[in-house]
Amino acid sequence: MRRNTAGEFLLASVAMVLLGAASGGTALAAGVERVDTLKVPGEPLASFDIGFVTDAGVYALADRSNKGVDLFDAATGKFIGRATGFKGLDKAAGTSTAGPDGVVAVGNAELWAGDGDSTVKVIDLKTRSITHTISTGGVKRVDEMAYDPKDHLVVVVNNADKPAFVTFLSSQTYKVLGKVVLDHATDGAEQPAWDAVTGRIYLTIPVLDDVDANGAVAVFDPHSLELEKLLPVSKCMPAGLAVGPEAHLLLGCSGDAVDAGFPAQSLVMDARTGKIVAAINKVTGSDEVWYDSQSGNYYLGAAKNPGGPVLGVIDARTNHWVTNLPSGQHAHSAAADRHSGRVFVPIEASRDSAACSSGCIAVYAPHAD
Repeated sequence: MRRNTAGEFLLASVAMVLLGAASGGTALAAGVERVDTLKVPGEPLASFDIGFVTDAGVYALADRSNKGVDLFDAATGKFIGRATGFKGLDKAAGTSTAGPDGVVAVGNAELWAGDGDSTVKVIDLKTRSITHTISTGGVKRVDEMAYDPKDHLVVVVNNADKPAFVTFLSSQTYKVLGKVVLDHATDGAEQPAWDAVTGRIYLTIPVLDDVDANGAVAVFDPHSLELEKLLPVSKCMPAGLAVGPEAHLLLGCSGDAVDAGFPAQSLVMDARTGKIVAAINKVTGSDEVWYDSQSGNYYLGAAKNPGGPVLGVIDARTNHWVTNLPSGQHAHSAAADRHSGRVFVPIEASRDSAACSSGCIAVYAPHAD
């Protein structure tokens, strides 16, 4: 991908602000603005994956460049430390065997993170040390994951194995409880989530049976550990998935959908029926998406949004687009702290960005009127 020059980025930012003003969606009007830029100690942030904010207010970032999970105080932005012991990135091998990748909190004491050798590593947050290593039996990375606290399950996805598969792990015994092979998911599988309302686990499937226009949301029963059904999704190639209010699922249509020429959109699905209840055409090209119950907003790491990478904001109560805020190169993950309202978007190191030449984490927050 060609990198934008600083001048091009400035023009794109101005254009987006003017566009927002015309439709009532500037950063000021939306109540969200960029408030801070966090530096990442160590090697430049050239490769990273998912971010996650724990209920205890710790922001965790899967930092492949430094072969660990970076930990920050979400309220202050202070760097707490790094949990090391991951593979990192071998540029020749690519990201399919790199790690860490997905990250999820299990309670307030543990973080679980996927690594590039088909293992999940359990991190003690107090000591920042790895206490358990669990193999999922594949050959490539364990990518995104979700936690079901009711059933004590951690759901992890081997998206780069062929075929992709889902593994169910016990958060109590650290054992593998079951596995589902996704034979029809011919372009991997992406972000899982558990919904307390329906009691089901959901997972985005970008492509079914090699037809780019046909994707799905897979639905799993956490008791039988079986695939119940596939809810069809058209011309979206969904990557991100977040559970919002009223059993609604935000689906972040991916950068691959942009490349395929599909309509620019993000979708909201009723998890109970599979019906698409809203199509938002103001933001697309997302990877990780997040629902913040405190602000009532969805946040989208829209790194491949046409016109430049942005943090997209959608009001989850009305399913209406609020604003797009400029982010930066490869800014594909977004995670929010429900206590402070701060949203964390890591940005790849770039010579074209004075603020993020070595990589950084952009922090956004609701605007105080």
